[in-house]
Amino acid sequence: MDKKTQFLDKIKESIAKNTFIKMNFSAYFGAEIGLKNAYLKPIILKEKLQFQCVYRFKTRDITKNFSQIDCMQLIEQFLNKEFKNAVLFTTENDWNYENINEEKIVLKKVKPSIKDKLSLKHDKEKNRIIIAEGKHYLQQLEITNKDGLVLKNAQDKYRQINRYVEILRPLIDEVASDDILKVVDMGAGKGYLTFALYDYLVNVAKRKTEVSGIEFRPDMVKLCNQIAMDSDFKDLKFEEGTIQSYECDSLNVLIALHACDTATDEAIFKGITKSADLIVVAPCCHKQIRREMEKGKPANDLDFLLKHGIFLERQAEMITDGIRALILEYFGYKTKIFEFISDVHTPKNIMITAQKLTKNKVDKAAILEKIKTTKAYFGIETHYLETLIDLE
Repeated sequence: MDKKTQFLDKIKESIAKNTFIKMNFSAYFGAEIGLKNAYLKPIILKEKLQFQCVYRFKTRDITKNFSQIDCMQLIEQFLNKEFKNAVLFTTENDWNYENINEEKIVLKKVKPSIKDKLSLKHDKEKNRIIIAEGKHYLQQLEITNKDGLVLKNAQDKYRQINRYVEILRPLIDEVASDDILKVVDMGAGKGYLTFALYDYLVNVAKRKTEVSGIEFRPDMVKLCNQIAMDSDFKDLKFEEGTIQSYECDSLNVLIALHACDTATDEAIFKGITKSADLIVVAPCCHKQIRREMEKGKPANDLDFLLKHGIFLERQAEMITDGIRALILEYFGYKTKIFEFISDVHTPKNIMITAQKLTKNKVDKAAILEKIKTTKAYFGIETHYLETLIDLE
């Protein structure tokens, strides 16, 4: 058997045995102007094993992906017509191939320079706080398959989960808790974000944490509790109930994402009255204030805009959330309102975060005056959150 055939057999064998790490090709003698080297490695794309080849030119790189069959044809082409030298890296041995001339080829076996397999993830995949591999709950929630690969139709949800944890991480890190960090997620739904936050707090941040997911649909509560038990998430519990009906002695973090209309106000009220260290809401619908504005029909500098339904809707959203932020500040919270995910994924993408400040002088009179003048300007009689909590 000639050395080239022997080398090709070693490559096929390493792929079959799953010991293949990568290949480097050098000493180019083909017809492509400017090509210097080529680098080949296995990757996972669309849940399938493929091989990525980087063509290294003098001033640029070109990347192409190949199936396993096409990859072997490419390697044979490289060795026959394009590169004199090649190195095969495996977990067992390295193989150095050198084509000195048509009659002399040197093939040398040496000790492995890389003993651990490289990641098969695509280079463009970002580092995620919540990794997909080995997460039973992600499989049960149909985010990943049994091998820990994110399903094609769940890519957006997986990014949203990580974005959510990325936002909450620095905020929760500032919450001091001598004992157990108590987190309540109002309107947990199927629990995508609830599970991810618990996973981060317990398994990444290593904090003693109790997380409660509140959801009014009994089938969702039953499903999520079963997934939590199967995932060995001992301090994650889901309870049947509503924001209004939920009661607890104390909590550190209150979360309510996409609570519809005044349900967001009920969540904020619950957080304030329980002296939560952190309140996080993502409002959904703003019907109450819109109805107030339609009824009030104020005559002001913006009335020419507010006669258009789409502008009225957007203005109602801003006013609703702006007054919510003012009321939170009245009770000693530092607030921030921002877009937390792209509106490509959902038009309801505004998040309000409120951090309780222990040392903060609040000008309550100025805040009350701001709320009063804002309501008067837009013809608003009352904001629902005002009816829940006393503003002196």
